[in-house]
Amino acid sequence: MDFSPKRLKRLLEARGWVLRRITGSHHIYFHPDLRKTIPVPIHGNRDVPTGTFYSILKQAGIEKDDIS
Repeated sequence: MDFSPKRLKRLLEARGWVLRRITGSHHIYFHPDLRKTIPVPIHGNRDVPTGTFYSILKQAGIEKDDIS
């Protein structure tokens, strides 16, 4: 499975999350309807750790079954 930050960003943006700002190596996404923010670590081409990847999806309200 692909745990790249690019894929994570695409999943979030497809569900209405908007890039609000970039602070260092973290992209901060915001959802206008939910009024929540989620930080996404971007460290070059390195994959996001598996637990972090799934934690971000959980915070965004995206189920593991929804991604393929």
